[in-house]
Amino acid sequence: MKKLTLFLLFVTISAFASAQELRLNTYAGYIFKDKVDSYYSSSSYYEGQIQDGLRWGGGIEYHIPNRGAIEIQYLRQDTNAPTIYQDGGFLGGQIQNTNFDVAINWIMLNGTRYFPVNEIVEPFAGAGIGMGIFNVYNPDNGNENSATKFSWNVRGGSNFWLAENIAFRVQASLFSATQAIGGGLYFGTGGVGGGLSSYSTLYQFGLEGGLVFRLPQASR
Repeated sequence: MKKLTLFLLFVTISAFASAQELRLNTYAGYIFKDKVDSYYSSSSYYEGQIQDGLRWGGGIEYHIPNRGAIEIQYLRQDTNAPTIYQDGGFLGGQIQNTNFDVAINWIMLNGTRYFPVNEIVEPFAGAGIGMGIFNVYNPDNGNENSATKFSWNVRGGSNFWLAENIAFRVQASLFSATQAIGGGLYFGTGGVGGGLSSYSTLYQFGLEGGLVFRLPQASR
């Protein structure tokens, strides 16, 4: 993840140096539920569901002539994950049922291509890579932990310019973190020797809106 962080920083600096227009994008929207499960063996498994809810955040977008735009984006979602799990190796086959508290943070580098129809309607499509940072708390025993996973997203939508420097943004997006949910870190017992050794990839589909602000540029 250190190499990915350095890469994001390098691309951001390069984009800023060549940017002709800066925008501040804000995001808020509804994120749908996603089921996560893994059956490692007959006595070790988990089955849960990341609940739906609000995700919010923002991004700084650098527009490069004839190359689209590059955005550094941060998003946050606080939710729960009701989960049934069993770890035969530690609890002797006892089935657990816990409603985990989950905080999901996304730090993404997005590339976006815009297809202006006129001065008002500005459709776009894009994709990105980055990091998903997951914090999970078990209210039953007080255990808490976190991890960082490689992530990607795709999105599409449109800006609708209300004035020269303000637009309303609507989009649909899909975020995924590879092997993000599971194991002793999340849906295991949290005790010594406890936890599962298999993982489940997280997929989150969302419908979002927000405001876009063109930022004034210093003269060169």
